[in-house]
Amino acid sequence: MKRYKKDKFIKLGYGSGGLLTSRLINETILKYFRNQVIKKLEDAAELNITSNRLAFTTDSYVINPIIFPGGDIGELAINGTINDLAMKGAIPKFISFSLIIEEGLEFTLLEKILKSAACAAKRARVLIVCGDTKVVEKGKADKIFITTSGIGIIKKNLSRNQIRPGDKILISGTIGDHGIAIMNERLKLGLHSNIKSDTAPVSLITNRLFQHNAEIHFMRDPTRGGVASVLNEAITGKKLGIIIDEINLPIKKEVRGASEILGLDPLYIANEGKFIAIVKQNAAEKILRMIKSHPLGKNAAIIGKVVKKPSGVWLKTFIGGFHPLLQLEAEGLPRIC
Repeated sequence: MKRYKKDKFIKLGYGSGGLLTSRLINETILKYFRNQVIKKLEDAAELNITSNRLAFTTDSYVINPIIFPGGDIGELAINGTINDLAMKGAIPKFISFSLIIEEGLEFTLLEKILKSAACAAKRARVLIVCGDTKVVEKGKADKIFITTSGIGIIKKNLSRNQIRPGDKILISGTIGDHGIAIMNERLKLGLHSNIKSDTAPVSLITNRLFQHNAEIHFMRDPTRGGVASVLNEAITGKKLGIIIDEINLPIKKEVRGASEILGLDPLYIANEGKFIAIVKQNAAEKILRMIKSHPLGKNAAIIGKVVKKPSGVWLKTFIGGFHPLLQLEAEGLPRIC
């Protein structure tokens, strides 16, 4: 068999569909993603699904920087897709994983990203079953972009239409970790703290909740736009209000301090491993205990409630005053995921 010297950097030829593409897929990508479905390398994956109620989602990841404290774009892409399925009341099962790679990307960096994606999928017990790889000219992308799609089996009916006055609002952990970690790294702010992204598969918690048929009405992961945006979206067009209590918000002191320096509100900062649940009032404490029983939910808290009046989303401050949490027109920091 003819031996060849492995390249250090990605070349355009790796996206040509020829021998170099075959080498890239078989010797690099499949090294991390090999399973009984994907190893067939067919144009479409054959999946054995018995349920007739499926959740299907897709997302693209263009984060800058691609490696950041607490994670990288590969892990983020897998976790983000898993979390979108979980917020639909589904148990994630299958993921597609497609790459757009800029010419000149180092192979070692690509392998690091693939390895972290594979580890994230294994942790959440999902299979990466298909994908695609394209290589574009230098300067036509920014290192690497990833597009993922996911399929899950729906176990719980969740909808904004189920939200009722008296419902309690829970969050599964600390707020704003991901956004502050990215800002600190990207903008070279020099904030000397142990702030890391919270990227994680929330399905490790939600699968348990669905199996116990927890009385949850609505769920959403507060990514771009943060907690405040999710709560505004939850009651848009409804004659309802939400009041959250500042004293109950789980925010790390490092995140709060960094937010004050930057002039930002943690409630509008992105998270990548947390979820908000609006639940039946008399079930809130039980659901909170279930969330806190998992390491990813150890900092979970009940942060507010749904009310008839006033309408809109309001923050009850430490001193007892109220101020509105309005929907922002645009995200403060682009390419956060």
